[in-house]
Amino acid sequence: MHIIGKNKWGNSIRKIILFSWPFFLSALVFLSTKLAIRDTGLVEHYYSTGIYPFIAKFFSFFSNLIPFSLWDVFWVLIISLIIGGLILVIFRKLKFGWYSLRTAQLLALLYSFFYIAWGYNYFRPGIEKRNGWESPKHDELIFRSILDSIIIQTNCNYTSVSSSDYPEIDSLVEESYRKNSQELGINYPNGTRRPKTMLLSSFFIKSGVSGYFGPYFNEIHVNYYLLPMDYPFLLAHEKAHQFGITSEAEANLFAFVICITSEDQRLKYSGYQFLLLYFLRDATQMKDYQDYLNKIDSRVRMDLRFRQNYYQGLQNKRLSKMQTAANNAYLKVNHIEKGVKNYNQVVSLVISWYYNSNIY
Repeated sequence: MHIIGKNKWGNSIRKIILFSWPFFLSALVFLSTKLAIRDTGLVEHYYSTGIYPFIAKFFSFFSNLIPFSLWDVFWVLIISLIIGGLILVIFRKLKFGWYSLRTAQLLALLYSFFYIAWGYNYFRPGIEKRNGWESPKHDELIFRSILDSIIIQTNCNYTSVSSSDYPEIDSLVEESYRKNSQELGINYPNGTRRPKTMLLSSFFIKSGVSGYFGPYFNEIHVNYYLLPMDYPFLLAHEKAHQFGITSEAEANLFAFVICITSEDQRLKYSGYQFLLLYFLRDATQMKDYQDYLNKIDSRVRMDLRFRQNYYQGLQNKRLSKMQTAANNAYLKVNHIEKGVKNYNQVVSLVISWYYNSNIY
């Protein structure tokens, strides 16, 4: 009887452990994120430049062996399992309690793995602090000077890009990352980066998503419907995320620097053209805004109009609003205070980069 009692006690403990460990892990991760917010220097030293490069190298090695998106397949399976389980509960093939417990455990594990695999990078210091940049005072003359420079360079580097150029562009972006790794303060090579096409490109382009980084498998994704002239910049942007850059503004800055410091005209044009759009958005309140528009080469203006009409034609307004709201909430939960407005904060970062590089 004594032995039987011990076995029952042991079985009870095992059941409790099996039941609770995903929640215990997620609680530890949650508490660690609160600590990470308070000491971003520790995150930078121990995780972003310590642990994460090994994680990136490990997962990117295996994911790059697979030609299709593991991230997309993974989420299709997860959503299918949750919906399928709910249907079985409705038809009383599964107990609601068992289904609820397993779903909660799954969500707890997904939450924990997100931060362990990549998400702690959200708590690292900003690039200006990491790289010791001086922050220039807001000066309209500096803004105008850089806007003029970007317009001139966009005009000078006008060229066409074809989807057949993508493999070569990928190599050129990689080379530029290698060349700029010290200035940008990144751990190159940080594993390997194989661009993959979104499996649900049609759905995502309707919601305005051109690319994304899949942290669970360390994968870079680009939308099939992306215009070739946007490909170099968007590819460099998503690769920035693979290097542990979580801020959208910083990823845009990285993409800009990677493109314009390349010797290749296709990269230069994509980089300058993309940043021109951000600068023009900030310039709309200036009285002489139209004068700046008139400085843009007619071929570039045609590209910008075509780009706007192309994406608007593919976009579903309802899906786009839902995606923007979801992305805004996601970014704010992860301490990107401006949410989706963070993308346009690249203007101030580009000004800071010009200022600290003594370019203008």
